[in-house]
Amino acid sequence: MDLLCDLDELLIFFGLQMPDLHNEAKIRDSTILKIPLKFTESVTLSSLEPCDSTCMIAQWLGLKATPDYESGLDIDLLERLSFSAGSSQPDEAHMSIQSRSNPSDIPHMSDGQVWDQAFRNHSIHTCLMEMVLSLQQAVADHITQLATRHQQQDLVPEEQGHNQPIWGQEALLGRLMFQMVNHLQFGATGGQKFQPPCPSEDSKGDVRSREQAQVSKQIYKIFYQLTNFEDTSINYVLSNRGVETSALYHGSFQDYNTYQGNKYHEDKNTSGFINLGTSENKLCTDLLTERLSRSDMNYIDDDLLQYSDWRGQPFLREEVAQFLTYYCKAPAPLDPENVVVLNGCSSVFSALATVLCDPGEAFLVPTPTYSDFVFSAHLYAKVDLVPVDLESQVSTGSLPLLSPSRNEESRLGSFQVGNSQVVFIFQVSDANTHPFQLTVDKLEQALLNAKLEGKKVRGLVLINPQNPLGHIYSQDSLMEYLEFAKKHSLHVIIDEIYMLSVFDESITFRSVLSMESLPDPNKTHMIWGTSKDFGISGFRFGTLYTHNKEVALAMSSFGYLHGISGITQYKLHRLLQDREWIDNVYLPTNHSRLQEAHRFITNELKSSKIPFLSHGSGLYVWISLRKYLDPCTFEEELLLHCRFLDKKLILSCGKTFMCKEPGWFRLVFAATPLLLKHAMQRFYTVLVEQEQDWVVKQLEDAINQEVEDLPASDASQSYSREVILTSGLEGCCSDLGL
Repeated sequence: MDLLCDLDELLIFFGLQMPDLHNEAKIRDSTILKIPLKFTESVTLSSLEPCDSTCMIAQWLGLKATPDYESGLDIDLLERLSFSAGSSQPDEAHMSIQSRSNPSDIPHMSDGQVWDQAFRNHSIHTCLMEMVLSLQQAVADHITQLATRHQQQDLVPEEQGHNQPIWGQEALLGRLMFQMVNHLQFGATGGQKFQPPCPSEDSKGDVRSREQAQVSKQIYKIFYQLTNFEDTSINYVLSNRGVETSALYHGSFQDYNTYQGNKYHEDKNTSGFINLGTSENKLCTDLLTERLSRSDMNYIDDDLLQYSDWRGQPFLREEVAQFLTYYCKAPAPLDPENVVVLNGCSSVFSALATVLCDPGEAFLVPTPTYSDFVFSAHLYAKVDLVPVDLESQVSTGSLPLLSPSRNEESRLGSFQVGNSQVVFIFQVSDANTHPFQLTVDKLEQALLNAKLEGKKVRGLVLINPQNPLGHIYSQDSLMEYLEFAKKHSLHVIIDEIYMLSVFDESITFRSVLSMESLPDPNKTHMIWGTSKDFGISGFRFGTLYTHNKEVALAMSSFGYLHGISGITQYKLHRLLQDREWIDNVYLPTNHSRLQEAHRFITNELKSSKIPFLSHGSGLYVWISLRKYLDPCTFEEELLLHCRFLDKKLILSCGKTFMCKEPGWFRLVFAATPLLLKHAMQRFYTVLVEQEQDWVVKQLEDAINQEVEDLPASDASQSYSREVILTSGLEGCCSDLGL
């Protein structure tokens, strides 16, 4: 992200406006020293003790500690102004400011008004902008040196063209900027962790509180766009890859790590986070607990306690081959020698990316797609994902898809739900007969665009059933994608981790392993695991089946690092072997409970007129909350996501799935009825507050327009605007019960 674009929001956080440099007094060249800031290896922001002095920060940023403005602004004044937003000595600062002016020249105002007036009179916003820009430049220069240090020393000339991605460095820079804001805004002491301001929950009937909540939302948005480091320091402890990997990890799993530290429990922690963002099946833990507790599971011998074949224990690979032959309806028995077992499907995908691609090469991925593919592809292999963007638009006459968003002109249709008439948008697209449809034409276009950008594409990644859409590819469509890949000599990786989670009996799933004649079997690789279909993600089991012996051999080496314990492999072997229990007990019960949970969620969504896509498979529904975004942008999507977090509810927003359209969220429903009820209560609370904020915003805009039209002298206009705005908003909000 471009951090310069966020300076305006940082200034808004201080209650200021971004200055117009054409109209304001220009920034004086003498204000900022032209000497870059020199960091040492041990410098951290937490080591800078601000105490009650902004002078130190100004000097640290290279600002002159002498008066430099015609208004008489000096560092002493700047120091006292820094307390206006949360100092330990607000009264003293207030008195000091008033002592510098003639009391007769200052009307009686509240503390907040005094500080606002002081900021206006002394152009503090210009100084603040200088400070932020100076900090950004200084840290950016240092990070650039850090990023190139090892390359200059260690890389041979032909390898220096592979530059490290810069967004991890941007995350570090952003974190440091927010730490500086924390020092200025809250007078933080050394070592205190930064806590982002959260949207205010108690703003009912208080216009000022609502304004502060809106400001907090803006800074909250920026904070969640940046990587959340527990302790950011500028040092040489981590390599370039270490810095990048840390940023990638924290950016990918920030919400999940928050959830792990404060989980909801119906008895022990009812105020904890409810996680409907992580796709886990928690509906049949009772069945799995009973089956895994039987006596046949409790077996240990010497071999299970020793190192095993890195590909996986032979007895497990044989059982996996038989299991996939049976449930994938393979035309011939599958070969155990083509099976590789690792600790999870993400490990399998990451290893595949490493053995099939060189760093900087790419896979085509239809989007929206599984969010953690980005992390898995980049962690070891440094492989890029080229999105094949799919649209929600459908052709005329298709089923309705989207609720109309505000300020959007669309062709409307409707259908009846009970006594209610539900209005939807029909959007025309010749390319789609159903929402988010993947076609060969779109694959061809994405491949062409990648080549024009200089990317070398080595493969195509498909998920079937699709995540997050739930769509199931027909066998004809699958064959078309495989033919496309053969035409361009691409590998095809097909993730079928949800193949046994198709709970709609009217839908037929066909595995790629069921196809009698693959266009290019040596470049077709299938992934499956037990995390979703059996709800035992903690077992960390994933398997690859490939017809390519060379690929299987190369993948086996990753078992050295990503193998599974022998005891766990034995339990998995016994579980997959028990077809009678799977067919007669587990699968029927699991499908029934998935249907029931799905029915509950979809009925709730229908009653709230929230559009969704669902195809009777997977553990989730893909929902559209576009009508709650104004404007409908990814920035507003992120704000809504943060608002859910504020109510201790985790959903996955569309941006993380690389969706090109803002406003989509994935909601996981494979949870107990009680948990779903509590989650939906929090869900509705957020949407109601979102609607209320929109109403208040509309009222505020209307009143602002009326105030601007009022004739008033320059001396009284500011006061009149505040009085009219405050009284008008309070009156309207009171009438609406907000």
